Amino acid sequence: MIMVKYCTESLLLKQEGNLKAFTVVNDEVIYYNFITIDNFMQVIRILFVMIVARSLAITATSQQENIGVSKKKDGKMIKVYSIENKGYVELEKINKSNEEWRKILTPEQFEVTRHEATECAFTGHFLNNHEKGVYRCVCCGNDLFVSDAKFESGTGWPSFFQPVAGENIILKTDKSLFMIRTEVLCSRCGAHLGHVFEDGPKPTGLRFCINSVALKFEKIE
Repeated sequence: MIMVKYCTESLLLKQEGNLKAFTVVNDEVIYYNFITIDNFMQVIRILFVMIVARSLAITATSQQENIGVSKKKDGKMIKVYSIENKGYVELEKINKSNEEWRKILTPEQFEVTRHEATECAFTGHFLNNHEKGVYRCVCCGNDLFVSDAKFESGTGWPSFFQPVAGENIILKTDKSLFMIRTEVLCSRCGAHLGHVFEDGPKPTGLRFCINSVALKFEKIE
């Protein structure tokens, strides 16, 4: 044990390889605990190792916590309806940067789904598609609409009276272009799909006006 005494007259004396702590009081030398130089250096080395180990432990803990936060954010699970599984499933919510989306989407797909652009009317690939199947998000593959809900609206864009399930899409108020509309987005990746209007056929009375370029189609026999 090393004893430290704060005193203006306390001194360290090296004597025969040992360190002695002493104080002079009324011309009398009073010695305190002493240790060998070798033991002293060993204690210093142990303390140094402990400090370094503690520092590394704190750094590792901090990194693990950061990774945990990242996983919690990027690994968020959402419930959506799956046509293939004929029921609800949990899928990981997808978050990508614009640079990452650019690498997997065409320029038109990117502008529509990530920058809320709109394809020209009557030009969409799926406008006149009458095959039986499921329409999925072009970005993440989330099931969005089925062919049984598609109808001819005469507006120039593929139209559906309902989505696969309410959990598969997100509705958001859109105040762009000096009007108020309801934007439709993919619930899994946030892709802009189009807008929904209240002038559709029964049974919902809704018209989901969707950009063909935001969709991919899988035929079902």
